[in-house]
Amino acid sequence: MNTKTMTTALLLAVLGGWIVMTADGEALAGQNEQATGFEQATLGGGCFWCIEAVYEELDGVIKAESGYAGGRTANPTYEEICSGASGHAEVVQITYDPTVISYAEILMVFFSVHDPTTLDRQGADVGTQYRSVIFAHDEEQLRIAEAALHAVRESDLWENKAVTEVTGLPRFVRAEQYHQDYYARNRTQGYCQAVINPKLAKFRKDFAERLKE
Repeated sequence: MNTKTMTTALLLAVLGGWIVMTADGEALAGQNEQATGFEQATLGGGCFWCIEAVYEELDGVIKAESGYAGGRTANPTYEEICSGASGHAEVVQITYDPTVISYAEILMVFFSVHDPTTLDRQGADVGTQYRSVIFAHDEEQLRIAEAALHAVRESDLWENKAVTEVTGLPRFVRAEQYHQDYYARNRTQGYCQAVINPKLAKFRKDFAERLKE
């Protein structure tokens, strides 16, 4: 077992145990028998093409849309995002069925498919737009996200502590249409082959039982 695989296995054990053992676990996991509609999660963990591709294959996810959040301008363009001028992060807004998958489980996947310890960077993608961030939609999500981050930091799985930001969602701006379903439409593109394919392969192995049929 290589170091990266071992870290993932330990992470899943830590967060899996956290979901089960946290006080009021069902409420924290977002599993409400009275729920009648879908819920949303907004996450940034590097290039949104990568995160979107992962969540589109996860059972219980209705859709995943690439976009921007956490910046200063009202309607940023991709060019402004890339320059760092707008202060936004590349994010994916996930619409999911809470009767199938919980918010806590959404976060478990999040922490396993990116490195939460690198500040404003994921691999060769460098800049504040690639920061690790969880944008909570309400107080309950904020509480769950802070607890999950605490569990990750206390686990000592990495040499450095997680730098993931947890904050409220001010506004989500959907990215330009050509960014949506980018991997599905551009599988042979260089970035997809070199960066997204390995990430997806790892995700599919780690969460084989949670993939869509």
